[in-house]
Amino acid sequence: MNFAVEIDHVVKKFTQHVAVRDLSLRIPPGTVYGLLGPNGAGKTTTIRMVLDIIAPDSGQIRVLGAANNAPGVIDRVGYLPEERGLYRRMTVRRVLHFLAALKRVPSAAATQRINDWLERLQLVTQERDWGDARVEELSRGMQQKVQFIGALVHEPQMVILDEPFSALDPINAQALKDIILELKRAGRTIVFSTHLMESAERLCDAVCIIAAGAKLVDGTLAEVRRAHGLRQVALSLDGDEGAREGVQRVLHDASLVQRVDDSNQVLELDLAPAADPQLLLRRLIDAGAVVQRFELVQPSLHRVFVDRVSAAQLEHAEATHA
Repeated sequence: MNFAVEIDHVVKKFTQHVAVRDLSLRIPPGTVYGLLGPNGAGKTTTIRMVLDIIAPDSGQIRVLGAANNAPGVIDRVGYLPEERGLYRRMTVRRVLHFLAALKRVPSAAATQRINDWLERLQLVTQERDWGDARVEELSRGMQQKVQFIGALVHEPQMVILDEPFSALDPINAQALKDIILELKRAGRTIVFSTHLMESAERLCDAVCIIAAGAKLVDGTLAEVRRAHGLRQVALSLDGDEGAREGVQRVLHDASLVQRVDDSNQVLELDLAPAADPQLLLRRLIDAGAVVQRFELVQPSLHRVFVDRVSAAQLEHAEATHA
């Protein structure tokens, strides 16, 4: 199988700090792939190495079937950096034409694409054409949309988005999510880094979670959840005050329930290792609970992320101070 990105045993250090530790992963073509991790995990450093902005100290990276530093390879990739990278005193159209020219897009084609994208992302409206405004006049969210257009104007085969939803309100964030899925349906590969698990869970076909520069887990969402080895029950109860004490005794029975997470409307229960969920259900009913929902569920990506990253950070801290 040809992969969109292949990273083999990559290491990157800055002075005494190890930013990326022996990282290996494969990104299939035509998928939405999430690179997940807390701040400082090594996500941006990994992206910059993939784009040949910085070189790894060791290891190899291939992009779209060739070495990432081969001539012309990175021209087939679009990149939305986390930091603003726009010339603030230039007008929006001028900066987008400049970015298109860097990727060798003919002027006429660039003009058409830029106008289409400005309208699509509502930067041209009946009230105002923001394409003629200077970048510095735009809000942070508008600047993010302009930079997003800049990443797509040359119609790349692969798009890398570093924290693409930062500074966007829910409506504009949804617009970007819709575009990401359109790109996937067109056969493009989309790689994005984020610490927003809800966005990753809704969009990604596969993910890699990293912390302290090291890979903790990667694979499809289903594989990552299964690998976590956690059995959960989603429980909703009728608010019967008379049964409250008995229900609480059941929920705090360590032979049945390991942990209770109360999210107000739904209780998320981590089952004890040897617990029988049917026994738990019977005990709740015997205690007088009116059960509206009782469902065995896989752990959320948020839960997998929190558990994996917390354990890795604790282990790293202990190793550092040993």
